[in-house]
Amino acid sequence: MNNEMKLSFPSYSSNEGFARAAVAAFVAQLDPTIEELSDLKTAVSEAVTNCIVHGYRDAIGVIYITATLSEDRRITVKIRDKGCGIPDIQQAMEPLFSTGGEERAGLGFSVMESFTDSLRVRSTVGKGTTVTMQKKLAGRISGFGH
Repeated sequence: MNNEMKLSFPSYSSNEGFARAAVAAFVAQLDPTIEELSDLKTAVSEAVTNCIVHGYRDAIGVIYITATLSEDRRITVKIRDKGCGIPDIQQAMEPLFSTGGEERAGLGFSVMESFTDSLRVRSTVGKGTTVTMQKKLAGRISGFGH
């Protein structure tokens, strides 16, 4: 049996911190280490920022997050937008590549990969992008589903 939460909110930059905190609060029931929680928050922050900056560009749309906790302490977080989509995912995942202008470092996907165990990106031009990240927590199972 898995535990799951779903969340949706407008793509205002002020909601990035909310998304990070909401996922962290949900994951806290698995008693992660501070480092594990920090890694996950950073990855979520990067994915949400990509939706805001790249997915919806100069428009406001809806960002969808689904977080699933499994009994084996695996966390799956899906972050989705219905924005412009990514024409070339492989190119977008290259370090330093960005469509966000000079103020963007182009390291979002690299950061997500480094702080999670797996990262999958699916995108359709004109329909949006879904980023799926998984991380397995170390340690014991405590209080799952209670």
